[in-house]
Amino acid sequence: MTYHLDVLIGYKELSNGSVHITLDPKTLEQELPPPDEKEAMLPGEQNNEALETRLYWRRFAVLAVFSLYSLVNAFQWIQYSIITNIFMDYYNVSSIAIDWLSVVYMVAYVPLIFPATWLLDKKGLRMTALLGAGLNALGAWVKCASVGPGLFWVTMSAQIICSVAQVFILGLPSRIASVWFGPREVSTACATAVLGNQLGVAIGFLLPPVLVPNTADDKDLMGHNISIMFYGTAGVSTLLFLLTIFVIKDRPPLPPSKAQAVLSTGPAEDYSYKKSIINLFKNKPFILLLVSYGIMTGSFYSVSTLLNQMIITHYPGEELNTGRIGLTLVVAGMFGSILCGIWLDRTKTYKLTTLIVYVLSFIGMVVFTFTLNLGNLLVIFFTAGVLGFFMTGYLPIGFEFGVEITYPESEGTSSGLLNAFAQVFGIIFTLIQGQLTTDYGPLSGNIFLCAWILLGIVLTALIKSDLKRHGVNVSSINKGQAVSSSDFNFQCCLSSLL
Repeated sequence: MTYHLDVLIGYKELSNGSVHITLDPKTLEQELPPPDEKEAMLPGEQNNEALETRLYWRRFAVLAVFSLYSLVNAFQWIQYSIITNIFMDYYNVSSIAIDWLSVVYMVAYVPLIFPATWLLDKKGLRMTALLGAGLNALGAWVKCASVGPGLFWVTMSAQIICSVAQVFILGLPSRIASVWFGPREVSTACATAVLGNQLGVAIGFLLPPVLVPNTADDKDLMGHNISIMFYGTAGVSTLLFLLTIFVIKDRPPLPPSKAQAVLSTGPAEDYSYKKSIINLFKNKPFILLLVSYGIMTGSFYSVSTLLNQMIITHYPGEELNTGRIGLTLVVAGMFGSILCGIWLDRTKTYKLTTLIVYVLSFIGMVVFTFTLNLGNLLVIFFTAGVLGFFMTGYLPIGFEFGVEITYPESEGTSSGLLNAFAQVFGIIFTLIQGQLTTDYGPLSGNIFLCAWILLGIVLTALIKSDLKRHGVNVSSINKGQAVSSSDFNFQCCLSSLL
């Protein structure tokens, strides 16, 4: 780096022919690269060479297409549960059978996450995205063949296909954010990718009660309405699969950040998926995050799945408002996700933010639990919104916190494990809370969740915050800037000064 002479405020000639130079730190600071440039620079190992980084406009198209097909997959997850009583009547099955149309998403994820993350690490983002979008479209078309009172097994088969697609979707937000977006936008990008899935849940709460009203006296009309919903979903899924083919690539030509540049310069043969898994399970802070993330996200899955049963118990005939309450829950969470992502990009206070959001989610769950039976739907709308803002807003925070404390391990692997634990807890919570709700009412089931969320707060407080990825991204500032005190002193030869 070359400095202007007005940086010099004094020098002293030494006996060996060199000089001791003192520089003005304020003037020197003006000579250093701006923060954005410093974060994009990679200091060379020994020869001061910089690896080039660059941001591409294509990253926004990749993020948009992924978010949209993730949206449709989430819609297909919740489209049955929000009108449980209608599908019970149409297929002549129990509420537990309809619950399993949601639970199957969680069951499929647990055994398939390991081959899915292996595929992501070995074959890349594009192949994983194509599988996710393709299976999502296939499952949607199979559902079109399940319209008929005796065809519950077909709709279950279709839902299994969609649940397999989900395995290739849920672990991608942090990977897309890391390999396509710069250090100042990575958390916001991850939150936006998660937002697509949340928006799908929101639409899944809103549209099915509108498209499939309760026409118990006319099964033919009910089947016609269900077919409209299924065919519409299949058409949109197919379009998004085609867009995935043309838009999504493994990574940009040049890395977007120093952290990605460091990873891209390492030899590919050094990577071992098995070793990566072992390293993650040896990481005590990550283990604590796995359990606490599983508790929070599993609670969200359980509340979403059982919302219809909770509301209808106290407000019979309010299927449409149940969907609107679910919409409120998720839309509020979408705002929470974006705000938390922006906050993390600006402050990097991962543990503090995670803990605060966790505590507020617990408070929201307690308030929702004890206001559910007040007989006032407006109160339920408000409390569901508060609960959703924090509970759903937590999801991208957990993803990004996991990537930070496990760097340089693969983002797909850490995110996949987080989602696996979320599915395990989701299965357990949904089945137990569902049984408690059936036997004793919604209050007992919600208290069950409150107790677990309280445990999650304790586990989150025990996590040691070691922001490894952030440390790599800012290390160029420390290496490129030798001013850490009031003066900057160094030795150089008199001849080089002249």
